[in-house]
Amino acid sequence: MENHSHHHGAGHAPHPPAAVAPAAAQAPGPLQARSGGATIYTCPMHPQIRQDRPGNCPICGMALEPLLPGLEDDDNPELRDFSRRFWWTLPLTVLVTVLAMVGHRYGDFSAQARSWTELLLSAPVVLWAAWPFFKRCVQSIGNRSPNMWTLIGLGVAAAFVYSVAATLAPGWFPESFQAHGRVAVYFEAAVVIVSLTLLGQILELKARGQTSAAIKALLGLAPKTARRINPDGSEEDVPLAHVHVGDVLRVRPGEKVPADGVVLDGESSVDEAMLTGEPIPVGKRSGDKLIGATLNTSGALTMRAERVGAETMLSQIVGMVAQAQRSRAPMQRMADQVAGWFVLAVIAIAVLTFLVWGLLGPEPAWVYATLNALAVLIIACPCALGLATPMSIMVATGSAATRGILFRDAAAIESFRKIDTLVVDKTGTLTEGRPAFDRAIPAPGRTEEEVLRIAASLDQGSEHPLAQAIVAEARRRGISLSAPETFESASGIGVRGTVEGRHVALGNTALMDDERLAWQPMSSDAEALREQGASVMYLAVDGELAGLLSVADPVKDTTAEALRLLHDAGLRIVMATGDGWTTARAVAARLGIDEVHGEVRPADKVALVERLQAEGRRVAMAGDGINDAPALARADVGIAMGTGTDVAMNAGHVTLVKGDLRSIAQARIVSEQTVRNMRQNLLFALVYNALGVPIAAGVLYPVFGWLLSPLIAALAMSFSSVSVVGNALRLGRSFR
Repeated sequence: MENHSHHHGAGHAPHPPAAVAPAAAQAPGPLQARSGGATIYTCPMHPQIRQDRPGNCPICGMALEPLLPGLEDDDNPELRDFSRRFWWTLPLTVLVTVLAMVGHRYGDFSAQARSWTELLLSAPVVLWAAWPFFKRCVQSIGNRSPNMWTLIGLGVAAAFVYSVAATLAPGWFPESFQAHGRVAVYFEAAVVIVSLTLLGQILELKARGQTSAAIKALLGLAPKTARRINPDGSEEDVPLAHVHVGDVLRVRPGEKVPADGVVLDGESSVDEAMLTGEPIPVGKRSGDKLIGATLNTSGALTMRAERVGAETMLSQIVGMVAQAQRSRAPMQRMADQVAGWFVLAVIAIAVLTFLVWGLLGPEPAWVYATLNALAVLIIACPCALGLATPMSIMVATGSAATRGILFRDAAAIESFRKIDTLVVDKTGTLTEGRPAFDRAIPAPGRTEEEVLRIAASLDQGSEHPLAQAIVAEARRRGISLSAPETFESASGIGVRGTVEGRHVALGNTALMDDERLAWQPMSSDAEALREQGASVMYLAVDGELAGLLSVADPVKDTTAEALRLLHDAGLRIVMATGDGWTTARAVAARLGIDEVHGEVRPADKVALVERLQAEGRRVAMAGDGINDAPALARADVGIAMGTGTDVAMNAGHVTLVKGDLRSIAQARIVSEQTVRNMRQNLLFALVYNALGVPIAAGVLYPVFGWLLSPLIAALAMSFSSVSVVGNALRLGRSFR
């Protein structure tokens, strides 16, 4: 087992270490969960158990499941096996039960003949149908990990062996064991326990199969083929596995995008709802990014594949969901410890029950002793206790993923609801992260168009995002640009060059000072623009100030609503940005942010998170860049924007595929509801056992005359597990 501390600052793990699958420590692609084509199997309750074939968990005896369900994995071998054993032996169970209940009323059927008939009918049920139970019981004793199968195996074996002895050698038993003219036998208790346990397992395995529905839905999104355009211009449909990085692909209307990549040609709207939760199709044109498995709705596109196979966003998402579903909540470790001691306590209570009833109970005392000890063993199965949290985690992570919220592990779900402070980066988190042209202000005697034309002509040679925003605006307005005769980038302060024979400089005040040019006449205009959150550049032509240009990073349409939702949820919002203080304060004032920090370096973000934690706050950090990764890892919960870098996504505990802050409010609701569901399940399992065991032991008999037959105990045991799984599945519906 390993924890996640390898993602974090030395010596600091923000969560209690969660048992996480070694193979999946770094958000695996789904292909890694099937090493070399072989499926890896793991236990839903003990994710550290891994093997390359189906089988049973050596700790709890549960059937192992594929680490990553495949679309073709609908056929569960254990479910098939248990169903066969159940249906073939059910008629025998019914016959044995009827004989035991009413056989004594028919005088022509001797008591001894009845016992022999019941033995012959129940032998196939106990020796064949219950064989997997005995195997797991022996395994649990050998592994020194007592579990539900220890109790079931001991209970069924005790009832059957005692009854066989009573049938073969009735003379061994004292008078007190006689009932209805024979030594009492409990074949019906043994067979009914077997049939009901099989039924409970069938219902539980079917319900457990539904928890992987979310992953199967995600896997089903990927198209099977892609249309590749060959270098000679010919086109062919190829299987998705044959698409390589750099291939040019055609995506026709109504088809799914085959891989992650970039649009080369064409315009269309792409429906990304299945991966991002964004309901409105997103417009795409040349240069825009495409996500594999999303649906092209209207126009035809040609694209270049940039990520294929296990590298695609869909694969990363499936891998993260599978990994989160198999991680353990801190709450689960408590339940596991309780379950082991609980089984030993139950065996002790069963032995005590047997002795007290046998020595002190009413006649036939040892008959009561046997029945009550059996009922104690059967009703106390801790299966429901073990299933309580894994089922909730599997349902929650799967349902959240279809809304574009990816939890890296169960600990992240459990701790998210406690967050009271959110630290956000500005660029790409609150804003679009892409600078857009704002305005041009000409100096007296110049026009706005002239200022834009000269600046854009010079900027054609620059790779800087601010320069590209100016060039894009000039082209959008249809302004014809001249090629610069010379071009020079003045590091960090602007650009210089020659346009149409004139010396042009474009940059900040430091560049203007360098050019020995008076920029102060327009400084008040520049400051007014900065207060609105824009970056400002001065333009000089032949040693004269020609005007100002401003470029702004627009705030996302969804940001204001997201911050209102988070404030309503009681969160304090802190903004930390590398931008200047004027811009930072302008954005913070416009959005109603509680606390603002400007000109922040990556190390300062980590220090800010640590300072807030020292004040006793539970801190979440949301960011999208490589520079945010250390702070994401240091925070109690790191929230990576899926629109950002892989490094940020690997450092975060939660990834928002769409990069929409509104999802943080949704993720908090998921966290609260999941923890509530886990608590309900644990309470249900514990209360049920706390009430069931004393009743089975017969403590209510002296007062009310109540006893719990082993048959009712077996029925109750099966349905406790099924109800826990059912309650977890209800969680998935509550998110809709």
